[in-house]
Parts: sequence; C-alpha cells; structure tokens
Amino acid sequence: MRLRNLVRPVVALALIAGLSSGAISVAWAADAIFPPSSRFGFTPASDMALSKRFSGFERLEGGATLSIVELPSTAFVDLEKSFTDENLRTQGFVVATREAIKVAGDVDAVLFTGEQPAPEGAATPAIKKWLLLVGDTTVTGIIIAQTVPDAETPETMRNMLTSVKIRPELTLDEQVAALPFRIRESAGFRPVRVLAGNSVLMTQGPKDQMLNLEQPILVLAQAVQQPPQPEQRDAFARAALYSNQTMKDFAVERSQTYRQNGVDWHEIVARAVDGPSNTPVVVSQTIRFAPDGYLRALGVVRADQRSAMLSKFREVIDSVEVK
Repeated sequence: MRLRNLVRPVVALALIAGLSSGAISVAWAADAIFPPSSRFGFTPASDMALSKRFSGFERLEGGATLSIVELPSTAFVDLEKSFTDENLRTQGFVVATREAIKVAGDVDAVLFTGEQPAPEGAATPAIKKWLLLVGDTTVTGIIIAQTVPDAETPETMRNMLTSVKIRPELTLDEQVAALPFRIRESAGFRPVRVLAGNSVLMTQGPKDQMLNLEQPILVLAQAVQQPPQPEQRDAFARAALYSNQTMKDFAVERSQTYRQNGVDWHEIVARAVDGPSNTPVVVSQTIRFAPDGYLRALGVVRADQRSAMLSKFREVIDSVEVK
C-alpha cells in the first residue's frame, strides 16, 4: 500500500476539522511553544493558545485553529507529489496558491493557501485554510490552519505557520510525563508508545512489536470533549468498542455502568477475534466520565490468558489520575 493511502484518512480528518484530542502543556525553545510530545512548535498569535482538544493551537474566543500531524521523514517526498489541487479538493480544501519555502533555518516546506467552501445552500461562509507540509530530515509535519472570516488575518496565520521550530525527538519517558494523566500502578505493564500527546500504548513482555497478540496490550487515552449523557453511555461505549477495525465477531459478555469513588464509569467485557491473526481474544473497555471529558482504556488479551489479565487491566485503570 502506498504511503499516501495510509496518511490520507489522517489528513482528510484534519482538513475537514475532525481534530484529535490532545493534552495541554507548555515547552519553550526560543520563542516557540510546543504541544506536549510534538516535534513542532510555533509562536502563536496573541489570542491563540495550546488546545485542550487536539495537538495544536486554537483561538481563545473560537474561530481559528492550527493542528499538527507528524509522520516519518520518508513521507515528505510522496506527500509533496500526492498533494495535488485535485486530491486536496476531494478532501475539502480548494487550493488558491502553493509556495515552496524554507522554514526553521533551512528545512524544505510547501505552503498551501485556500479555503473550505461552505456546503451548497448553507448560509455559513467559506473557511480560510492553510496547509504547511514540512520535510525535515528526521520528521515530516502536516500543519493545518483554518479560520472563519474576521477571526484572524491571513498575515497572522502565515506568520504563525512560518514561525515553526523543530525540536529533537522526546524520549519515551518525557512523552509519558507529558500525558494529561498519571499511572500510579503499572501492574507489570510498561509504556511502548505515546500517541498524539494524549494516549499511551502499554504491554507486558519483552517485545515492543507484537504480532498475533503474543503479549497483552492496554491503551489509555484522555479525550477533552463533551461526554454523552448518562442514558446514552451504553450506546456510546458499544459504538467505541465496535469501531476497532482490527477486531471482528464481537460478543459482549458484560456491559454495565457503575459509580466508584464519586465518578461515573462504564465497563464492557467482550469476546472477539483478532482480524490479522484470526486469534480469539478478550477485550476489556473501561470509560471513566468527567464533566469535561472522559478517559478510555482498552485492554486486549488472547482468550487463553484472560483469567490472569483482566484483573491487571483494572488495577492499572483504577490507578490513573487525571492531571
């Protein structure tokens, strides 16, 4: 599969404004502010700050955002070729100009400007958009900025985009420390990878790359968005579980809402089949709700290891503290 097919859903999601959740933290390098775990930092406009909802920045009063997607350094060449006007138009971005520029000293980049047209018949105006493709020797960046009319000027957005700085890759410990939650009890699990600054993949065992679910995995992710109402939580939890495209043939054994330590929780335990390996597995999904968001934990283990592992999943999840 070509790289452009792998990254297209990510790019399309951000361009159309489906931005991923993220944590808030500040790290300074020169005049740049870096979202947690991100290699890319910016000097934001005076009325823009780090987002609590995704990896990037947003205007405090609304109407303008800048989001960051990071990919391997090898992605730049293929993306530069595939980011044609036609391809970007299919993703909701009508290109007006494109410009090869240098950023962060002598790093190659391409700056696209244009807009996302309003839906046909809608009374809303078009959204102004910018896309900065950055090709550092160690990382590729896709930076998407957008603003409604009068929220920010084109000069302000361009200045913010071109202020980009690139810092060295953070260690895994530094990335874990920047997460919006703390894990007080690991129960033998260890972090393998931090994703988007708000989630961590953990495992038990010596391998970092797990084929055929040789080792149990546990993913913890914090989302800062309006949680569902109590009467909608079971349906919400089931939809989240079924959205996992690597598993199939779900059979729910238990689905329940409960209250613990003054907090609302929802837990599902289900049998399923791992698609790539056709291995029977057991899935444990726990969601802890808060007024302004929720923490989701997803544990997956081979069916023949379930009895020893389900309690370990809960041990980790119960120890998590949101910062």
